[in-house]
Amino acid sequence: MSIKVEKTDKNNEVKLSFCIEASKFEEAIQKVYVKSAKYFNIPGFRKGKAPYKIVEKQYGAQIFYEDAFNEVVPEVYEKELKEAGIEAVSRPNIDITQMEKGKDLIFTAVVQTKPEVTLGKYKGINLKKVEYNVEDKDIDHEIYHMRERNARLINVEDRPVESGDTTIIDFEGFSDGVAFEGGKAENHELVIGSNTFIPGFEDQIIGMKIREEKDINVTFPEEYFSKDLAGKPAVFKVKLHEIKKKELPEADDEFAKDVSEFDTIKELKDSIKEKLEDENKHKAEYETEEEAIKTVCDNTEIEIPSGMVETETDNMIRDIEQRLSYQGLNFEQYLKMMNKTEADLRKEMEEQALKQVKTKLVLEAIVKAENIEASEEEVKAKIEEMAQTYGRDAKELEQNESLKKYIAESVKTEKAIHFIVENAKIK
Repeated sequence: MSIKVEKTDKNNEVKLSFCIEASKFEEAIQKVYVKSAKYFNIPGFRKGKAPYKIVEKQYGAQIFYEDAFNEVVPEVYEKELKEAGIEAVSRPNIDITQMEKGKDLIFTAVVQTKPEVTLGKYKGINLKKVEYNVEDKDIDHEIYHMRERNARLINVEDRPVESGDTTIIDFEGFSDGVAFEGGKAENHELVIGSNTFIPGFEDQIIGMKIREEKDINVTFPEEYFSKDLAGKPAVFKVKLHEIKKKELPEADDEFAKDVSEFDTIKELKDSIKEKLEDENKHKAEYETEEEAIKTVCDNTEIEIPSGMVETETDNMIRDIEQRLSYQGLNFEQYLKMMNKTEADLRKEMEEQALKQVKTKLVLEAIVKAENIEASEEEVKAKIEEMAQTYGRDAKELEQNESLKKYIAESVKTEKAIHFIVENAKIK
């Protein structure tokens, strides 16, 4: 077998010319025949028992060519890429020059290659300091939500309904004077301001008094799930039975004891402050790292092959499919809900995919330039963390060499990001 590698007139693209001996192609044809013989039904022979020569005569030798090509080429192609030190980032564009029994198999493969990255400035870049301080109002906000979660409902007798009240109502809906299915309920609990009913319904409950009856006029939204009601006006006959309001507990030591492990409200507030400071610290670190990566990427010019963007988009699509599966949905249902085609979605993702590919290439180049390594201890610590998160056996995960390699690359990437930030000028 012979192979020739040459650059095309495009950057990051090579053309490989292959010539595979006729004998190897013949071997592939015979293998394909053996695998597919059971499908041939030729008169005079039991199904799958017709000799190769008979099958060839009946259907023509070319019936095996495509499968034989796929039998022999992938292994040869991958082997030659590896030996030539070519890192392909796209599917090959194959052009077959000669494919015939008894003759050498001759074809070319044009493939995009991973680009060389010439880094711009990545040490000593200027970054603006990101800082988030915890203020008293932030702590009070958290305390308020804790009080709301522990509030109790008390009956109100001396006033009409206000926004925020919980009401107990009967209702029945009519469209064109006819009651519609699913439009009737008794002793229904409705929080005014929750926006769980048709727009305008809850607003008209405000001001009603206990035992009052009222006709409420609304219009169903155009996108309402029932096509029979979508966009139509309706009348709901409503009767109010009860009004309840939330009574929030006082933010005192007793409250702290009830809702936490602390004995005083001061200790609870101190704990909340510590939690918020920790969250703010991580938020600031994340934003600083994001800005650092963006700055370094902006400083670096790379001509990114379309194949890398396409592959990254494929990965993004797979992530969506996986997340949807957890919710019991499939990709086709998602596209229908979004009123988009897959082509529309891929087009929208291209910019983000391009950004992610460039980020990856730049960080890889910094890892190489700074000789950043991932120690066995660092990889092991990450595996143990992963095992704990997903309830897996760490020793079992350590046996997975592909996983270890992936984690090692992740560790090196993290260290490259930290390197940029640590060497930045933060003002």
